[in-house]
Amino acid sequence: MSPRKAVEHELSRQRILDAAREQFVEQGYRDVSMRGIAKQLGYSPGSLYYHFREKADLFSAMTAEEFHKLDNLLEEVVSTSPNPGRERLELIFLSFIRFGLENKRSFELMFLIQEPGLESYTSQAKMASYENFTHAVMESLQMINVDRAKDVHLIWVLFLSLHGFVSFYVHSPQTYEDVAKLADLHVQLLLRGLT
Repeated sequence: MSPRKAVEHELSRQRILDAAREQFVEQGYRDVSMRGIAKQLGYSPGSLYYHFREKADLFSAMTAEEFHKLDNLLEEVVSTSPNPGRERLELIFLSFIRFGLENKRSFELMFLIQEPGLESYTSQAKMASYENFTHAVMESLQMINVDRAKDVHLIWVLFLSLHGFVSFYVHSPQTYEDVAKLADLHVQLLLRGLT
């Protein structure tokens, strides 16, 4: 085997994460094993343990990547939105819904998996992402209603409302485009309550 070919087949952390994501999406957390991921990659399970201590550690790294994608989307919305008030909030809310419905299985893995002990592995990325959401919403709310911008409970309710919308459709065959008008109506109702 040439040195270049050996590098192409090297078992990297990213290759493991990609294979794991595919299996977690298709099978769910409970039915995935380190042995199954290793088999798919053509390596021994021990090769995976070099990169990840256990399945929960691997799952944590994978969901952290997904939260990073969501955070990048939020950052892009904030940096490209010309108006930091109502228009930006609308884009933030619709982008969250779009992300969830265009990445249903990832959203499910990020937010909806309820496994004993798993929360301690995923909470850091989840909370950091929620803090980014909170900051972006507070900043935009300052332009609309300063008093409401200070209300952390209101921001949590806004997040729960968006999360609930996505959760309702996460197991549906409907795409974002199929429910775009409903998503827009949902967001408009949220915005109306903020003034």
